[in-house]
Amino acid sequence: MSVFRKIFGSKPDTSKSSPENNDQSQFIEADNLPIDEAFTVKFNKNGGKFLYAETFNEVQNYLHDIIEENNWNHNNTVVHNKQLKDKFKRFKFNSTQKMEDADFLFTTCESLIASDGSILISSNQIAEKKLIELPENFVVFATTSQFVTTISEGLQSIKSKSKTKIPSNITTIKHFKANENNDFLSYGSSSKNLYLLLLEDL
Repeated sequence: MSVFRKIFGSKPDTSKSSPENNDQSQFIEADNLPIDEAFTVKFNKNGGKFLYAETFNEVQNYLHDIIEENNWNHNNTVVHNKQLKDKFKRFKFNSTQKMEDADFLFTTCESLIASDGSILISSNQIAEKKLIELPENFVVFATTSQFVTTISEGLQSIKSKSKTKIPSNITTIKHFKANENNDFLSYGSSSKNLYLLLLEDL
């Protein structure tokens, strides 16, 4: 996807305006951007860590670097999805059943919501656990075909993919760092240290 090559391949020229003005205009214009760019801007604003890959091998290398950088243990991971564990079998994850002992949760997601830079998940990823019951650290593997504009579109996608039973415990993760200025909009949310591994599949 050329948009990501553009975003990550070069730095914008900031010589003609102040950083504050650039930052403000970036977020004001986010709603007018293509869906993938809009998600990237708002996801970064929410505090998420974003890694784009053109090949699956790149994804695996990024995951290895994340684990090494944080000194996480492969045997101290929560991986609910067996297909995901099989896909990344080179890591030999031995998923712990004790959430409080886990270094991180490695999971997929349902959709990537461009309107607010959030990640839509369900019982397919987190079973019936509440966000507050899950590890502080998340690593999410997703693909570029999972972009949707709104939560409503994400819910429609879940419904269309669910052949027999619609998953329960549908929620979004939006806060990816501690909110220093807590307000009523963030009350009750569970902030996560989150890495997004995004694989190009379009």
